[in-house]
Amino acid sequence: MQFQDSVSQAKAPLTKVPSNTSLDRVITISKMAALQSRRGSGSSLANLRSSLMAEENPRRGSALGNYGLPVPPDSLKLGGSSFLETDSRAGSNNNSGRNSPVHLPARAWDDGSQAKQKEENNEVPCMKNILKILTLGLSGEPEGPGCCAILLAFASLLLCLALLPLSLFFCVKVVKEYERAVIFRLGRLRSGGAKGPGIFFIVPCIDSYKKLDLRTVSFDVPPQEILSRDSVTLSVDAVVYYRVSNPTMATNNVEDYRHSTHLLAATTLRNVIGTKCLAQVLSEREQISHYMETTLDEATNPWGVKVERVEIKDVRLPVQLQRAMAAEAEAAREARAKVIAASGEKNAAVALRSAADVISGNPAAMQLRYLQTLSSI
Repeated sequence: MQFQDSVSQAKAPLTKVPSNTSLDRVITISKMAALQSRRGSGSSLANLRSSLMAEENPRRGSALGNYGLPVPPDSLKLGGSSFLETDSRAGSNNNSGRNSPVHLPARAWDDGSQAKQKEENNEVPCMKNILKILTLGLSGEPEGPGCCAILLAFASLLLCLALLPLSLFFCVKVVKEYERAVIFRLGRLRSGGAKGPGIFFIVPCIDSYKKLDLRTVSFDVPPQEILSRDSVTLSVDAVVYYRVSNPTMATNNVEDYRHSTHLLAATTLRNVIGTKCLAQVLSEREQISHYMETTLDEATNPWGVKVERVEIKDVRLPVQLQRAMAAEAEAAREARAKVIAASGEKNAAVALRSAADVISGNPAAMQLRYLQTLSSI
């Protein structure tokens, strides 16, 4: 009976108190009945409303929502989530949903705003492209073109238009099949990377470009006086083959990639030969060349340079060392010659002994050998 009285009181018309917040709490009849059952069977809807408004109530909020009930703060919600939560959060496990108000999906409220935002997002790239064309690509820079840059760009463009067709000789450039051009506009690298091969256009007064050759280049490493691992002074020279793999990096990351590659090759040759003995340098040229190629390629990769091949040309020794090595080799050869001669004499003696044993068995054989010796003399 008391539950029916509370339901009838909840159905009675209530005055809607304006809220000073943007989100109003929606409380259903079942919610009101559940709260009333918790407060006690003898309490009425007015008592429930006054208890919610009481100062000792920890759930009391500072703002008034629909039906004159207080809106709790964010830290003390009446169980459950707000009616503006997304669908994904509404599907999560929340045990406080038994006392939650009616959940309304945000998609129904945001259809119009999302369509409007999509139209604005479609208009933004078009405006950026138009602005980039009008400012000759300067608006695409992350830091912005600046007023001075835009004025210089427009002045250069007006100058080119005023001097047509003479300005075409300064605007149109051609690079060959094995070349690339890196363009700078007001000191900044243009987007799109290196240009070429073929025709490309620049704006005089504000553009500058640098051409790079992509063909393989070879250079000789000057002879390096190196002390080997076994304290032998060597003079070693080599040849290096390389090419430019990334023109943009070769222009921006290093001042002079040619000079830097030459110095690095000479230093690498000295470091590698210094860890080898004389015998290893003379016998392991291919392994040394391959190790130098790998080391140089890793070091020059940030410069946009690809080292294709490294070969050791010559290993020169000091004159005194050459003479000592020659004398050592000559002595070794003489020793081997004497050993071979002694071995021959031994074999000859054994053969003569065998012949003597055979001849001693027959006197006629001795007479025939005597006559054969006389004929040979």
